[in-house]
Amino acid sequence: QVQLVESGGGLVQPGGSLRLSCAASGNIRRIAAMGWYRQAPGKQRELVARITSTGSTNYADSVKGRVTISRDNAKNTVYLQMDSLKPEDTAVYYCNARIAFTTDDYWGRGTQVTVSS
Repeated sequence: QVQLVESGGGLVQPGGSLRLSCAASGNIRRIAAMGWYRQAPGKQRELVARITSTGSTNYADSVKGRVTISRDNAKNTVYLQMDSLKPEDTAVYYCNARIAFTTDDYWGRGTQVTVSS
């Protein structure tokens, strides 16, 4: 089992920044990749950014150049630095962990990000 706890969401004005954190605990040695997804009202959950255990990253086209995913292995934590935020970035952001050699996913409870003036 893997437990994921997100933090760092909130209300920010357009053009502002937020940093989300996701702390992992439990059987973390089985994690192959971690990522951030988001789900806006009435829309499907979508990938925002993902980082593998080797440090490879990939980003959704809609956030490239504005978002950076990183990890601190000593703290078992993954971060999502979001800059130049837009109203369309408003969503619940979920942390995800994918278990190696499986299609098993673990999810956090989500953290709300609202971009509004």
